[in-house]
Amino acid sequence: MTELDARLADAVAAGDAETVRALLGEGADPDAPGGDGLPVLCAAVAAYASAAAGALVEGGADPDRVLPDGTTPLLRAVEGGSPAVWEAVRGPAPVREPERLLAAARRWYEAGAEAELRRLAGADGPARTGIVRDGESDRIREITLGGRTVRDGHGAIMTVLERDLRILPPVGELVARAVRQADACGDEEHVDRSAARWTLLSRRGAGTWRAVVDFHRHPSPAYRAFVADFLSLGAPMAGSPPHHRWYEKEIAELLPGWAAVEPDGGVLAAVLRLLSEACHPRARGFGLRYAGHPDPGVRCQVARMFEVPGDPETARVVRGLGRDPDGEVRSWAAEVLDCDVAEDREVLLALLRDESSLVRVRAAYSVRSGRDRSPAVTAALVELLDADEQDERLMAAYALACRDHPGTPEAYEKVGPLGPELAGDHRVDGLWRWRYRNRPVG
Repeated sequence: MTELDARLADAVAAGDAETVRALLGEGADPDAPGGDGLPVLCAAVAAYASAAAGALVEGGADPDRVLPDGTTPLLRAVEGGSPAVWEAVRGPAPVREPERLLAAARRWYEAGAEAELRRLAGADGPARTGIVRDGESDRIREITLGGRTVRDGHGAIMTVLERDLRILPPVGELVARAVRQADACGDEEHVDRSAARWTLLSRRGAGTWRAVVDFHRHPSPAYRAFVADFLSLGAPMAGSPPHHRWYEKEIAELLPGWAAVEPDGGVLAAVLRLLSEACHPRARGFGLRYAGHPDPGVRCQVARMFEVPGDPETARVVRGLGRDPDGEVRSWAAEVLDCDVAEDREVLLALLRDESSLVRVRAAYSVRSGRDRSPAVTAALVELLDADEQDERLMAAYALACRDHPGTPEAYEKVGPLGPELAGDHRVDGLWRWRYRNRPVG
């Protein structure tokens, strides 16, 4: 092995894609052997170094090179279960032996990544598992047992390979893939789910749409939640205006009946959001109906369904949500309350001194506009200038600027030097705008 190739192996082991590209540019062999005698591409696959693997393939590494055990780097990427690594290793060229790759992905998926790893490793005892990022945004479960590590994204790899082979799995099978890992990554989305959803969305047609939507009657909340997720992204699949009209008609007929009977709070919140986004004429009625729902997620969505100014009944409900025991519900209600209405202003004053920083920030944003200039609101905003969180101080200064308070320059001084996360914030311009409005005339 040359010194250049040895440096390449070290860069791959470190996952340093930039150095890998530089060394390949200097003449390093993209198929150079690593410490185990296998091509360095195999080391990148084993380390889940997707960027380094992609750099090697771009530089000429052969993903279909047959290894001593009969596998190839690409097959190893499939078995490793990382869609990000698999996409990097396959590169832009047509995949060779796609049926073999699909069979491997299916075997791992149907057995379950941990069960198949346990069978191959012949190891007993508990596996070490954790949730990791796969590529730039996807989440996936990583499992280590018997000295070997796999990721459980075989369902996503299988879905992509089926697309390459022009295989159209039944809609029910794709939906089952989407919900199989529903709880694997907590609040994050598993890569199998995103792959199945986008495949279904790409099949534009009434048949696919209705087959997915039929699962809104499924006894499992995971299936019903997937339908709501699918519908939230489904408008683009409607295509041309005539199809948009068909889509809007179907949505208008589906959502009210679903919202009326949905028992799961999380799914119900998603259905209410769809009703609101569709500007459905019955959205307000459902918002009023579920304002006292026991699930705070539903009450949060209810607060987001109303606009300022509201009719007397809606305003009364929003004021009630502004006094909700859940802080996130109060924060959404704060955005809907109208500071120019005395009853709303009373609630907003309490929210400006709420125990939750998020509530205080949203209440300050709410009082920034309108005609009201009550001293009590101003005093509450001035108090926020002493908050520990810089975001609160900036919001208070911005609200004072919007209300044309003469102490705006001093308020912005109390915000302090801004870090990079706030330097480009639109609220920073509040001081400049205040000065422009209050510049000397003549």
